[in-house]
Amino acid sequence: MQTKWIDDLLAVAETKNFSRAAEIRFITQSALSRRIKSLEEWVGVDLVDRGTYPVQLTKAGRVFCEQGRDALAAFMELRSALRSGDRMPGRSVQVVAGHTLSMTFVPKWFAQFQRRSGHFNARVQAANVHEAVIALAEGNCDLMIGYNHPAAPIYLDSERFTGLRIGQDAFLPVSAPDSNGNPLFKLAASGEKQIPYLAYTETSSLGRVAENILRTAQSKPVLKRCHEADMAMHLMRMAREGYGVSWLPESAVEEEIASGNLVIAGGQEWQAQLEIWSFKSNANTNQTMLDLWASLERDRR
Repeated sequence: MQTKWIDDLLAVAETKNFSRAAEIRFITQSALSRRIKSLEEWVGVDLVDRGTYPVQLTKAGRVFCEQGRDALAAFMELRSALRSGDRMPGRSVQVVAGHTLSMTFVPKWFAQFQRRSGHFNARVQAANVHEAVIALAEGNCDLMIGYNHPAAPIYLDSERFTGLRIGQDAFLPVSAPDSNGNPLFKLAASGEKQIPYLAYTETSSLGRVAENILRTAQSKPVLKRCHEADMAMHLMRMAREGYGVSWLPESAVEEEIASGNLVIAGGQEWQAQLEIWSFKSNANTNQTMLDLWASLERDRR
């Protein structure tokens, strides 16, 4: 039995929908169905009533979720305690943050809180949202920090984890400039000319936000998907070299825009606001993290 199967079942119980649960768990619906089936085979009884809509758990499924949630939390707390010997010395926190945020937001954020609360050591690991959620759920970090948007929400069990909004970032379409300083590739209201599109990979959370912008925009540019990557910094360099237009967090491109290496390729219709959220486990007793979290909560008041 794999512990991620329990989280899969909890997602189904929360959403009552396999498709939505799969999106939350960052896997395909078929993969989620296979994992739920594997859990049922391990337990020996059906946990999900597949003949109802919305999806309901069986009586055994409800009992398993109730006790499995507590057992998983205790197991992860034990694992975290056993791994505490691998922590950095002294006052320290371990953070898993999105790739872009680990390079742009997190260093400034740490500096702000160290000026206020005194020095603490930190270990920062860059990861995608799915990896960051798993790291927090498995007790491998004190905090996870990631972008949150309605088109790509971060889902964590509110009984086990607490989240706070700690910032925001604009999500902008950018392009290299032409000789006059205008966008080499401009998002127009209409037109037959294809625009090369530097896209995120299918499973990327920022990719879902970009696709949501395109899906809901009133006008539809003709984009030709010519390049894919899962890291915003790679797409930023491709855009800077003139390969096409890409959507990027403002924090990742503000210096490039200020220097004229990149320009904004479309107006408000083509932009979005990303929220920056931090999450912690309610079972975490690291005093440095708790002091930092208390400071975050004071800022919200």
